[in-house]
Amino acid sequence: MALIPETLKREMLDNGKQNQIFSARDGETIDFKPVVKLFNPTGSATWLFTELDPDDTDIAFGLCDLGMGEPELGSVRISELEEYTGPLGIGIERDIHFRADKTLSEYAEDARIHQRITA
Repeated sequence: MALIPETLKREMLDNGKQNQIFSARDGETIDFKPVVKLFNPTGSATWLFTELDPDDTDIAFGLCDLGMGEPELGSVRISELEEYTGPLGIGIERDIHFRADKTLSEYAEDARIHQRITA
C-alpha cells in the first residue's frame, strides 16, 4: 500500500510545480501548509511534507524530525520511507487525522523552539 494516496500526491505535485515557477522567476517560494504528516509509530521521527519535486516525484520537501532534537527543512525520498521497517515489522505511517492549521515555516519555527515537531 502506498504511504501517500494519489490525491495527496497530486496536491503535493501541484505545490512543487508552483514553487518551481516562483523560484525560477524571482528566487522566492510559496510557504504552503503541509499536505501530509508521516510518523514512525515505534520511534520519534515525524515528517510534514508540502510538495513533491516535479522533476523527481519520489522526492518530497518539508519539515523533517528524526527525533534527535534538531528538526530541519529538507527533502526525503518517499520510496525510502515506504521501504523502512522498524521494530516489530512496523513501518512509517500517515496520520490520517492531520489537518494543517499553519504554514510550513510556522511549524518549523515551533519545532525550533520545542526541538521537535509539535503537529
